[in-house]
Amino acid sequence: MVIELHDPADPRLTDFTHLRDVELRKSLEAEHGLFLAEGEKVIRRALQTGHPARAFLTTPKWLTHLADVLENQVVYVVGDALMEQVTGFPVHRGALASFERLPLPKVADLARRSARIVVLEDLVDHSNVGAIFRSAAALGVDAVVLSPRCADPLYRRAIKVSMGAVFAVPWARMDDWHGGLAALDGYDLLALTPDASAVPIDEVRLGERTALLLGSEGDGLSSRWLSQATERVRIPMSPAALKNGVDSLNVVAAAAIACHSLVRPSSAGSAPS
Repeated sequence: MVIELHDPADPRLTDFTHLRDVELRKSLEAEHGLFLAEGEKVIRRALQTGHPARAFLTTPKWLTHLADVLENQVVYVVGDALMEQVTGFPVHRGALASFERLPLPKVADLARRSARIVVLEDLVDHSNVGAIFRSAAALGVDAVVLSPRCADPLYRRAIKVSMGAVFAVPWARMDDWHGGLAALDGYDLLALTPDASAVPIDEVRLGERTALLLGSEGDGLSSRWLSQATERVRIPMSPAALKNGVDSLNVVAAAAIACHSLVRPSSAGSAPS
């Protein structure tokens, strides 16, 4: 059903308003169990993974691009100026859709059916979380686990940066940070750190089940998680870089390199049944 709207205060547009206000969006999305997808590719990926669509918001010129998925959907059509007025920013990809969230699995259940997991501790930047999901999906990681304070992978910015990869990798969120790693019983826990005494990650023999622990953007992994790791690993820096005081990569670049090592053919196993 295609409905033309002309009033930015129309209550039917509530899902799509104030998108630049992170705290407001967090509150709205948590309260109503929804998330937003921006752009044709991301919208299609959300639909393909079974997320129920609530409504679509688009401009007239983008109706034909999504015609095959808009049948029997609620579609609000607005002009370009009204689109920007409602959302608070130029929607360059032409369309937005609100979706209902699916129930998340328990960490222990996700772990039982996986072999290679990335675990994020307190990464609060949505773009970083989205980019890490993209690396995990592209390189064949089985699942991602988040500490309680990590940014929401289904926040619009995270979805956008991941190019929809947040729908391609199963994920779960810990209920408890303090004892959260206990749900990964049976996993070798590799803690990524810039510490020069850590083992180069490519030299570590990977077990049947291995989880890579990545810490926050500023402080890295907490001392508690470091102490619970099976082994501390690092990405070796060049001697010239170290001489110039460069001893680490940002968390997104480090995650991509570490994920590549985590699933390297020489030691990667298939996910347990």
